[in-house]
Amino acid sequence: MTTPELSRRTFVRSATAATILGPNLINANTAPRTTSETLVTQLYKSLKDEQKKSVCFDFNHPLRSEINNNWHITKPRIGQFFSKDQQDLIRQIFLGLHSEEYAESVLGQVEHDNGKQGFGGCSIALFGKPGSSTFEFVFTGRHVTRRCDGNSVEGAAFGGPIFYGHSARSFYEKPHHPDNIYWYQALRANELYQALDGKQQETALKAQPRGERKTKTVELKGSTDGLEGLPIGDLSNDQKELAHKVMADLLAPFRKIDADEAMKLVLANDFDTHRIAYYKNHDVGEDKVWDTWQIEGPNMVWHFRGDPHVHTWVHIRA
Repeated sequence: MTTPELSRRTFVRSATAATILGPNLINANTAPRTTSETLVTQLYKSLKDEQKKSVCFDFNHPLRSEINNNWHITKPRIGQFFSKDQQDLIRQIFLGLHSEEYAESVLGQVEHDNGKQGFGGCSIALFGKPGSSTFEFVFTGRHVTRRCDGNSVEGAAFGGPIFYGHSARSFYEKPHHPDNIYWYQALRANELYQALDGKQQETALKAQPRGERKTKTVELKGSTDGLEGLPIGDLSNDQKELAHKVMADLLAPFRKIDADEAMKLVLANDFDTHRIAYYKNHDVGEDKVWDTWQIEGPNMVWHFRGDPHVHTWVHIRA
């Protein structure tokens, strides 16, 4: 059964497409397949020159590679700077970067965590020329950095480092993190910990995790030197299968094309060389359900910090 909210959203999406692209877009026989990339191109074409001066940059601008847990990549806020049609396009771009199962939940997290302005309080930037072979759209706010690049950035999952998080009911969440949309990922990782034997658990359990230092948080080591925790290669076949399921759960919120690319890069980099670590100094409620943990390889960081609420830093390269 279609809910009134979904019907409204469908109507707005169709009306926006018709306004910006003309009637051919909504003709199923003639319209090209709509993706976040095609919508980025339409957004770019709709921008006025004054808007482009504020949010458009050269593809190689250093700002494109930056990341933080709570930031605005440009000063203009979506809800104040863009027209209603442009705002709807940005919303559809964002939704399209996520799987159907999680898209509405992730949107709700952004609306909640960004205060009174919600989604409209976030910001975007465009690098290069959308519609060409080299461009990137970046969306930022509190607990969110997402990228859409049409594979412009060779060998980089998600087009570069991303961030996701959630502060559900309060800044200091309770041990079971009620209503946190990402806490399921930690529960899956803790299933793997419980499947380890005593010696493996001892190797995997560490004291203090990495600090959060903006872009430096996701710096890649490029080798196995300095990686901490238990090597995936030391797991039994059953344990490895569970480790793969952890990776699948981490990727579940994202659209299939990005999730598949990320997993392909992880496996190509030899998943056995990656290490999983859990951090006892960040045990909310001291229940030994490890709130903070990570999987790291020479060319990957997936750092999940659940204390006092969820912050997750992701960077995967070839």
